[in-house]
Amino acid sequence: TSPCPLGVPTSLCPSGVPTSPCPLGVPWVSPRYPHVPRVSPGCPHVPVSPGCPPVPQFGRTEVIDNSLNPDFLRKFVLDYCFEEKQNLRFDLYDVDSKSPDLSKHDFLGQAFCTLGEIVGSAGSRLEKPLTMGTVTTHTRGRRPAPAVSNGGVPGKKCGTIILLAEELGNCRDVATLQFCAHRLDRKEFLGRSHPFLVFYRGNEDGTFTICHKTEVVRNTPSPVWQPFAIPVRALCNGDHDRTIKVEVYDWNRDGSHDFIGEFTTSYRELARGQSQFNVYEVVNPRKKMKKKKYLNSGTVTLLSFAVESD
Repeated sequence: TSPCPLGVPTSLCPSGVPTSPCPLGVPWVSPRYPHVPRVSPGCPHVPVSPGCPPVPQFGRTEVIDNSLNPDFLRKFVLDYCFEEKQNLRFDLYDVDSKSPDLSKHDFLGQAFCTLGEIVGSAGSRLEKPLTMGTVTTHTRGRRPAPAVSNGGVPGKKCGTIILLAEELGNCRDVATLQFCAHRLDRKEFLGRSHPFLVFYRGNEDGTFTICHKTEVVRNTPSPVWQPFAIPVRALCNGDHDRTIKVEVYDWNRDGSHDFIGEFTTSYRELARGQSQFNVYEVVNPRKKMKKKKYLNSGTVTLLSFAVESD
């Protein structure tokens, strides 16, 4: 995962072996870092690499600013080979500049596993500790680089990475949606509001995986977001009744975005298009528990919905 291009569907095993397209990350394989060691304000990102020397870099996540618990959006599509041991390595960096050269960024830790380990774990969810490994020196000599071996540093806490996988459905449709909101709660003292939406798809084990973020609309509690296109299999993997959770946040420059509230829907409901059924109350569970007269923290409305076959 990284600010570089997302890995396109690629086979990691020779032809002739049974394979199944399996998302690495959330719908594919979804790396998450729930416990990342404290670093100076920066942007963690992790390259995903098949783990046998020489180690080619398969892809990078996007960079997430100022967060010790980043939940990466970018997914990676891999062909799962039932009879192959598909080694993977995940390296985590704190980004210091826009340079794509990893030697110019701080190495935070790495984890090793196989694709089969992720797929075979309960709920296809694998949690691995991040270790420093045995480091070598980059040719430029500026910073240590992770070695292929996983030597580890005794007592060194580097955090945790969570990897999720799910077999992709055959649905090739692409949905285009647009939303607006009305009178969202103001979270800042001066009353400025910079809201954005985060969409999550439900998993079979009851957890949720991030699948889309809207842009931030500045200085209004009643934003109109730009239309966005998303593959239906990323939104619900072809299951039209799967729960879709939407969280509403007020953006902050330091990355500590304020939670406004949330609501749930499904692809089947969204497919109705603009109607009374697609006006959602944004509810903050904590406020609802504390305040008897609490109704909601604003509303979000679906303005348009369209679907096309890719």
